[in-house]
Amino acid sequence: MGNPMARCLLDAGHEVTVHDRRREATASLCDAGAHWADTPRAAAEASEVLFTSLPGPHEVEEAVLDPPTGILAGSRRGNAYVDMTTNAPGVVRRIAGVCRERGVEMLDAPVSGRPPAMTIMAGGEAATFARCRPLLEAMGRNIFHVGPIGTGCVAKLVTQYLGYANFVTSLEGLLIGARAGVDLAVLAQIVPVSAGASRTFDNIPRSVLSGTFTAGGTLDIVAKDMHLACELAREVGAPAHMGLLADDVYKRAQAQGWGQRGFPIVARILETMAGAELRTSEPVAEARYQDRDPRRGP
Repeated sequence: MGNPMARCLLDAGHEVTVHDRRREATASLCDAGAHWADTPRAAAEASEVLFTSLPGPHEVEEAVLDPPTGILAGSRRGNAYVDMTTNAPGVVRRIAGVCRERGVEMLDAPVSGRPPAMTIMAGGEAATFARCRPLLEAMGRNIFHVGPIGTGCVAKLVTQYLGYANFVTSLEGLLIGARAGVDLAVLAQIVPVSAGASRTFDNIPRSVLSGTFTAGGTLDIVAKDMHLACELAREVGAPAHMGLLADDVYKRAQAQGWGQRGFPIVARILETMAGAELRTSEPVAEARYQDRDPRRGP
């Protein structure tokens, strides 16, 4: 994700310095005019606004707080730091406190979708958001200021909870149909134009019924997001019954060694439980989710 986001900044005419643990991941950016930095600290030293897009909370803490090589070691007072990782709100707030002590402004701004049409959910001071908004608009189409620091991650975890708990529920629904003898190719066309419609369901015909399991992010990333969402629910005392069940299913899939496969591979866990496979040899016509007038009901 970081590569296409950085390319958007380059395309918008900004001077960009990049760092990644795998230098080869930045080769196309450097070919396009970005400067290479050997460490996060070096990237911060060369920048006014620093962005991170990393796998999770541990990686963010290391990249920001490591005393000799971290971002804050190279940041100057008045700089801004924007974390675009799907992170834990508590981790974000803790890092923001350290940033504040160093005179560095911070936003948490996780994303949904792909650049340049992403949705970006930002938490932090309104003035910091206003300062960084032109940069965010170079990478995304739908830009939201959610509230104080940490609320961007809360919003993102809510959307992940909804999407990936719904994915497990959708698989269970199709397994009910499969065990009851309904043609899956027909059922997969009915759901997107009925009350069961969702963008998440759209992954099933092209990725599960085909047996490719390739749509979307990796299982490890989705399982991390689902777990963070359930942890957040516990912290704030909100019910998360469906999410906890989904969390367990994703963890079972990880235990099979499928972490780097596409997240739809989780279907195989539910298929084993049901003693049925969600496959069809017939091509499934694209009957995709459509936004409907809410006054019309489901």
